[in-house]
Amino acid sequence: MKQDIYERVTAKIIADLEQGELTWLKPWSAGNMDGRIVKPLRHTGQPYNGINVLMLWGAAVEAGYLSPFWMTFKQAKEHGAHVKKGERGSLVVYANTLTKTEEQDDGTEEERTIPFMKGYTVFNVEQIEGLPEHYYSKPEPVIDPAQRIGHAEAFFGATGADIRHGGNRAFYSGGSDHVQMPAFESFRSPESYYATLAHELTHWTKHSDRLDREFGRKRWGDEGYAREELVAELGAAFLCADLALTPEPGTDHAAYIQSWLKVLKNDKRAIFAAAAHAQRAADYLHGLQPTADSEPKQGVAA
Repeated sequence: MKQDIYERVTAKIIADLEQGELTWLKPWSAGNMDGRIVKPLRHTGQPYNGINVLMLWGAAVEAGYLSPFWMTFKQAKEHGAHVKKGERGSLVVYANTLTKTEEQDDGTEEERTIPFMKGYTVFNVEQIEGLPEHYYSKPEPVIDPAQRIGHAEAFFGATGADIRHGGNRAFYSGGSDHVQMPAFESFRSPESYYATLAHELTHWTKHSDRLDREFGRKRWGDEGYAREELVAELGAAFLCADLALTPEPGTDHAAYIQSWLKVLKNDKRAIFAAAAHAQRAADYLHGLQPTADSEPKQGVAA
């Protein structure tokens, strides 16, 4: 591609951060989904994951798209539809590998696998004409708040995490392996409580007995700390989309933005790695749900 994919995506997120905006919270604050936020969906209805969630959320917000569905030019054509003239597509990426055969010093040949990132273009269905009607249906109204929060309560309870309440700070303690949360009543809304809990439980997945995630953190505020906080931020955003919760910017975001900017400017692949770690954390928490309740809900990756 003309521009390095890592640089292109990272530059967009850096630009948002420099404006004080969090790319992963934009869909909710923009109001383009009438309060119903789901992960971007392929034409089959399967959700995108990881970095593609952030990229397509951002594209939808900028263009004001209501539909979560995206497809390629070819997929639209297969449906007997066509992309409207003059429409520009949005980038999505996937990891791939190529195998290269190299001759060794002793004359033998050895195959080497080289990973790389590849991009392709998709269009929101609102950029396409002639698709089946179900692609154009507007998002359903927000489900009853009590039902939604009850679902979140069941989800987080099923993780089996040691969640304690008290004090005025939310944090994960690695030493005692527990999540500390302020009292439920102290939050501005039930949803802000669960969004905060999603953040802390993403941290909880880093324990060596779970995903064993370590960025070499040595002290508060260093690069390893910033990377882990970025993972927790994205993990919470993915979980909130899965559970139909509305996240709110934390009071500490302003302090973190500068450290995140430093990490992203120093490493163009950092946001891709953070999104991948965040997706693994969200998937891990989904994997702890009871089998009987594992039937996917709208917006939840199967």
